[in-house]
Amino acid sequence: MDELRAIVIGLVQGLSEFLPISSSGHLIVVREMFHWHFLEDDLTFDVALHLGTTVAVLAYFWREWLEMLGALLPGRKTTSVPANPGSIYNSRFLMLLVIGSLPAALVGFALNDWVENEVRSPLVVGAMLIVFGLVLLFAERLGQKARQIAGANWGDALLVGCAQAVSLVPGVSRSGVTITVALARGFRREDAARFSFLLATPVIVGAGLLKMAEAVLDGIPSSDLPVLLVGTVTASVVGWASIGYLLRLVQTQSYAPFVVYRILAGAFFLAYFLAT
Repeated sequence: MDELRAIVIGLVQGLSEFLPISSSGHLIVVREMFHWHFLEDDLTFDVALHLGTTVAVLAYFWREWLEMLGALLPGRKTTSVPANPGSIYNSRFLMLLVIGSLPAALVGFALNDWVENEVRSPLVVGAMLIVFGLVLLFAERLGQKARQIAGANWGDALLVGCAQAVSLVPGVSRSGVTITVALARGFRREDAARFSFLLATPVIVGAGLLKMAEAVLDGIPSSDLPVLLVGTVTASVVGWASIGYLLRLVQTQSYAPFVVYRILAGAFFLAYFLAT
């Protein structure tokens, strides 16, 4: 039974981490609604889920990261803003991602305990799904959707990075709020999503390493390993598929379906938890 529930939670994590609908929010709601707790401390299982989505985003964008890291090698020549969008992944773009990752890293370090203790509520999740769903709708409607990721600058990185810091509040959605700001900055839908995923990678990896260190220090009972493995593999496979799905979808479609889902889901969560 635990393995089946681990598959369900892994599915939720894999889908909602990269689609603009909030993974932390959905995990809170599912756990509260069904009273699902796997281990004595959910931290270890959260680490397994986080490891799964970390593997997913690294596996999907490994070529881009390899190219950016390779650009740091001595003697490697790069241009500041290449004309070909397919060759933008150089040391300059890597620095944009580093700068954009700093706000979330700093805010997460300072406020993580407060967020964990004060705002991890299904009611907060419901409200944030609706509010930031509407903000995404406005950005979708008003954004020019003309800029390509090759033209990303320091202001873009900093603003999208600050938006990523806001996603510590459950229900906001890391991908949702960063895509929203990228759209507001005039990026095309697909480029906004790609920028969001690449910018999220350092934060996802860093948070995963910290949580993993905590779990290792606390100790992981061998009896929990099957459940952890199932959750990790499910989150990884589904996360990888959801990245590709979103990037293909927004080539021809808008983000409106996710806005509709956020509003309906948020309203349902508020009604359900206010009534119980």
